[in-house]
This record gives sequence, C-alpha cells and structure tokens, in this order.
Amino acid sequence: MIRILISGYYGFNNIGDESILSAVVENLREKLEDIEITVLSKNPDFTSQKYGVYSLNRKSIKDIVNGIRKCDLLISGGGSLLQDVTSKKSIIYYLMIIWLALLFRKKVFIYSQGIGPILSKTNRKLTSSILRKVHGIVVRDEASKELLTEIGINADNIIVTADPVLRIKKADLSIGREILLKEGFIPEPGRMVVGFAIRGKKVNSSFVDEICISIRRLIDEHQAQIVLIPFHYSEDMAVIEEIESRLGSDVCCIKHKYLTNEMLSIIGNMDVLVGVRLHALIHAAIMDVPMIAISYDPKINSFMNSLDMKAMCSMYDFKNNFFMEEFEKTIADAENIKEKMRKRIKILIKSLDKNEELIRELMKL
Repeated sequence: MIRILISGYYGFNNIGDESILSAVVENLREKLEDIEITVLSKNPDFTSQKYGVYSLNRKSIKDIVNGIRKCDLLISGGGSLLQDVTSKKSIIYYLMIIWLALLFRKKVFIYSQGIGPILSKTNRKLTSSILRKVHGIVVRDEASKELLTEIGINADNIIVTADPVLRIKKADLSIGREILLKEGFIPEPGRMVVGFAIRGKKVNSSFVDEICISIRRLIDEHQAQIVLIPFHYSEDMAVIEEIESRLGSDVCCIKHKYLTNEMLSIIGNMDVLVGVRLHALIHAAIMDVPMIAISYDPKINSFMNSLDMKAMCSMYDFKNNFFMEEFEKTIADAENIKEKMRKRIKILIKSLDKNEELIRELMKL
C-alpha cells in the first residue's frame, strides 16, 4: 500500500480549494491502486467525512510530523500555495512541509499547482532551494513554469497541465434550481440570469461602485435577473451583502454555504457568469456557461489564456461602460464561446493524466 499525504488550503470553506481536493482525491483513487490518503486540514472531521479520507490538523506540528513520518508520498497540491501576495506567511508554511518531507526522505510531488507571484527575494531563494530537491513538479499553467525557471528550476523538470478542478464532472441542473428557489430566486421566463462571483476586500471602493452600476444597467437595459454567488464564503459575503444593500430586492444573494457539486449546479443555471474568482470561472467552463473574467491575479489571466480567451480587465480598472460592451459581445457570441471552451477543456483534461502517470513512475506502481 502507498500512503499519500496531501497538503493544501483545505477545510476553510473555500469552494475553489475544496473542489481541487475533491478532484485530486477522486483521480488518485481512479488511476492508482492500493493507496491510503490522508489530508492536512483546518477542519479534519469535516474533511474526513466529506472525502472519505484520513485527516490531520494542519496547525498541529505533532500531526504534521506524524503524518509525514507515516507517509510514502507527500503531494503539495492544487491551488496557489507557493505565493506571497495574499499572505507572506503561507508560502513558508507550505515550503516547511515540503522541507520536512524531504528531511524524512519521503517522495515529494507538486500536483498541478499554480506558482506565484513570489515577490520576496528571500522567498524566491527558499522556493528554488527546496523545489530543486523534490521528485516531480507539475504546474497548471505556463506562467507558473516561467516563474520557476526564472528562480532557477530546470525547465526540463517542469510539466505543464491544467487546474485539477477541470476534471470534475458536470452537475445535475435540478440541484441548483432547487437551491436557487430556497434562496428566494424566482426565475421569470424570457429573462436571462447573470451570476456574479465577486471578490473584494473593501466594501467601499470604486470597483464595488462600478459593479453596482453595471448590475443596474443589466437590469434596466436587458431585464436581466441577477444572482450574487459567494465562492469563498468568509471572504466574499461582506462585499456581496454590500451590493445587495445597495440594490435591494433587484438581486438575489446566495446566503448559505454549498458543496462543490451544488455550486457547479448553481452556476450551471446562469446564462452568463461574471467572475473575479478563478474557480467560479472554472465551474462556468465545466458547466458550459459563457463567462466574463475580471482579473485580480495572474492566475485568472493564465486560465483564460488556456481557453484561448482573455480576461476583460483587472478589478482595479473595471468600468461599467467597458463591461456593458463586453457583455453585449458575450451574449451575441455565446454559442461560439461554448464550443471553444468545450474543445479546450477536452485537451486540458487529457493533460491532467500526467500527474498520476508521474506518480505511478515515481512510486513504481
């Protein structure tokens, strides 16, 4: 039996990261035989129950050390773990876990991860020093590979695939319809439904002002119905509730936490998804929903590039006039956008098999 320990941002009620874990666990089990999976999590009981895995407290040094000692393979996997923009401490945490695994002479594998941005010179040197010793590196986009080669990792040792969440299967649309009804959304025949998955740390900002103007224009000019969708519940609810307070009953705000399959289905019931969250955009792509991407991080630009598409703009230069132009183009070209996404996703999903192929070689399975 191969004992696998997975390290990532799990147990935080972030739909994106939970979707990553769901996809990684499912595909490890599907493609590798005789394995035992343990996950480091903020909420071990929840993670264990939800995914049918063993789980340890990611904040307990004792649990981390014991987990590493007992495993055969550490997977540092999914998401943007090695970056120092949103947090200056988290990159040290994830590098420390990789370093400990190497210290205990365990195999270490980087699983379709997004790398960077890494701004600190010290963090760049530390990342380079540690990753040069790992046994396999797979990243989700070319930008991540470019950063790693820039800091001294041999390009020949880096494989580019895609985000693991792309392998999640489509959800039944009836699930989302029922949830939307419970949340107070009543669909009206002939009116399009536009979902907004908004990220914003400041409720009073020009970005929020422009989003509110854009939503008002969608309602007035297109008779659109609007659904506000929190993807990282604890971070997104403040800005979503601010938008709701300004626009009142003209918008429907999703106010409860939902699992990956439920969120996929909610998004699948949209005609267009406006996303400032990477995994909201990925969910839209899976569910064949045309999207308008607003970037706050290079990872969104990288994902859109992988679909042969572009983010509309940054959230820092978002303007309602520009948005309305983009919206018009998107609804006019919706079928072509869907077809392009389907073709690209098929290619990207196939590339993800490289993770398990390399793990099989690494563990001599």
